[in-house]
Amino acid sequence: MNTIRVKKLRSDAKLPTYGTAEAAGADLYACVDEDVVIAPGETAWISTGIAVEVPRGCAGLVYARSGLACKRGLAPANKVGVIDSDYRGPVTVVLYNHGEEPQTIVSGDRIAQLVITPVLMLPYEEVDQLTDTQRGQGGFGSTDNA
Repeated sequence: MNTIRVKKLRSDAKLPTYGTAEAAGADLYACVDEDVVIAPGETAWISTGIAVEVPRGCAGLVYARSGLACKRGLAPANKVGVIDSDYRGPVTVVLYNHGEEPQTIVSGDRIAQLVITPVLMLPYEEVDQLTDTQRGQGGFGSTDNA
């Protein structure tokens, strides 16, 4: 497959676009009837006005846009949204305001980025033992040299 099929649910919706020729994520755009003000510590459900057909064997991952997150404190509330390949409904981005000032989203704003990535759908098997590794059970911070 060389394209991702997108259905506009509203005539004023924008298709996802890549900011550069080698960008991994395509920008998703707000498609709202009126401006949405997100207060500090609050979330808002922002419509993109589109539905996407994620190819079978892939997932659509909705990530924060670095500029929006770093400059305005807005990022997806669920950190990374997952669009399954069998989902055909509206793409909505739930933005959380991590900042100290209210932030306004207007129709046409770039609100997140969509990355289409392959996924492995492997069965899970219960076992009594896992394979040993050099790291073993070392978790958070266990590979730091400090």
